[in-house]
Amino acid sequence: MDQLNLSQRLKQMADSIPEGSRFADIGTDHAYLPCYVCLKDPKATAIAGELNDGPYAAALQQVKDLNLTDRIDVRQGDGLSILSPGEADTVVIAGMGGKLITSILDQGQKQLTETKHLILQPNLDASVIREWLIHHQYSLKDEMIINEDGYFYEILAAEKNDRITPDSLTDRELYFGPILLKKKGEVFRAKWRSILHKKLAILEQMEQAAQPDYEKISTFRTQAEWIKEVLNHE
Repeated sequence: MDQLNLSQRLKQMADSIPEGSRFADIGTDHAYLPCYVCLKDPKATAIAGELNDGPYAAALQQVKDLNLTDRIDVRQGDGLSILSPGEADTVVIAGMGGKLITSILDQGQKQLTETKHLILQPNLDASVIREWLIHHQYSLKDEMIINEDGYFYEILAAEKNDRITPDSLTDRELYFGPILLKKKGEVFRAKWRSILHKKLAILEQMEQAAQPDYEKISTFRTQAEWIKEVLNHE
């Protein structure tokens, strides 16, 4: 496993995949995550998906080099189209914007009919994913935040839950993450201190514009107040 030299972000995601899963990694990036999980968990099997020729070939080679071709099926295709319904009990999508991730999930709802777990790592717009989850009967089981190489990453682990409803989370919980709000921690605080600083600077610019967008200004003000409260600012 050491030869894979996985990032902290991918290791955290790997730890979120239930033991013995048959999981799909969409946009697999050299199949690092499937290889790591399958080397660590002898019961796990994986489907690794890539759209473009180069990354697809690199993933194939990685799996071959580690003698995992009997447990990792590398497929070329767009998003969840590489799957048949019921093939994967867990789906992993990482390293994209939240809106792109939800677009992939929307287009692949047929393939998700029997998927119990989603492990999602947006580079931004995590709130969009939380909103998608509660509208599609997935409840958040865990949320993690890490700082790697100066970038903040949120990892959302969700589980199918037919009892979840669209009003299950407040606007504030959608924004910060209900579990992260409880955990907080220094990385969480550092992220939101940085966002608050940027948001206040943008607010000042918007208020000085020749034609201010008052609706956007109101949204930014509300979010800035939420952040201050969460960080215990006066």
